[in-house]
Amino acid sequence: MFKAWLLSKDEGKFHAALRDVDEQDLPDGDVLVQVLHSSINYKDALALTDSAPVVRRWPMVPGIDGAGVVLRSSHPGWKPGDRWILNGWGVGETHWGCLAQRASLQGDWLVPLPECFDTRQAMILGTAGYTAMLCVQAVARHGVAAGDGDVLVTGATGGVGSVAVGLLARRGYRVVAATGKPAEAAYLHALGAAEVIDRATLSGPGKPLQKERWAAVVDSAGSHILANACAQTRWGGVVAACGLAQGMDFPTTVAPFILRNVTLSGVDSVMQPMAARQAAWAALAREVDTAQLERMAHDLPLSEALAAATRIMAGQALGRTVVSV
Repeated sequence: MFKAWLLSKDEGKFHAALRDVDEQDLPDGDVLVQVLHSSINYKDALALTDSAPVVRRWPMVPGIDGAGVVLRSSHPGWKPGDRWILNGWGVGETHWGCLAQRASLQGDWLVPLPECFDTRQAMILGTAGYTAMLCVQAVARHGVAAGDGDVLVTGATGGVGSVAVGLLARRGYRVVAATGKPAEAAYLHALGAAEVIDRATLSGPGKPLQKERWAAVVDSAGSHILANACAQTRWGGVVAACGLAQGMDFPTTVAPFILRNVTLSGVDSVMQPMAARQAAWAALAREVDTAQLERMAHDLPLSEALAAATRIMAGQALGRTVVSV
């Protein structure tokens, strides 16, 4: 038996509870793992509070992130004692996830934990950090270099935003952080932001083309914030879009793309091929200041996952929520 958060629906009524689960009830997988740390992402918060139809199979153990050690394996690439990271692949949505002490997973989903990180540090980064690196790589791949101009990071006090601010600053970019939490400006400056702006300047309807400012953008908000960011991006710039914290809509026109040669680069972390995952984690291992990770880390036990999810949905979270499983 092991502890796990179990989400269920009975005649349409949603339940979320920390329960004892029998190992024999785990779904099929070729690797049985012990989960040492997980995290609470926005998608996990949606699932734990039933705020959006994230879960597509019931009952479900949430937790799209995990890190730990292999207990048993029939996969040729994994053996007992190996350290692993999991991000995405529909885990916590269609396959039981990592807000649990045990998980049965596919070995092809797992990335070796870099030697420089322990499992807690890996989950301070988690899907948010891995996604942030994919966005930073998209900016660099498009040819925007440090010195080309300001780079905007929206949702900057969130998980993706916090890591993106730090990564971009360490690469030498001048980072402008947009947030709805002006009281956290010192936190963002400590991560490397050169300037902090109020997200309200971006969150309402705006003109299709606005004054050019951003050489690049990392956006986790969507909706009007993403539309205004595109409208303010300089000729030839790139906008890496990875989230929908403000909304899934995109109320804009083609003007920035056909008149300013702006590129909108979609970033999906869930189904990235293994080579891209390994490259992102290798880059994180090279570039992340592990001491800086502590600035964004908020630790809690498995029992407090639902309370943390409620705070995230209320916009009260800062940085990364790490779960000791």
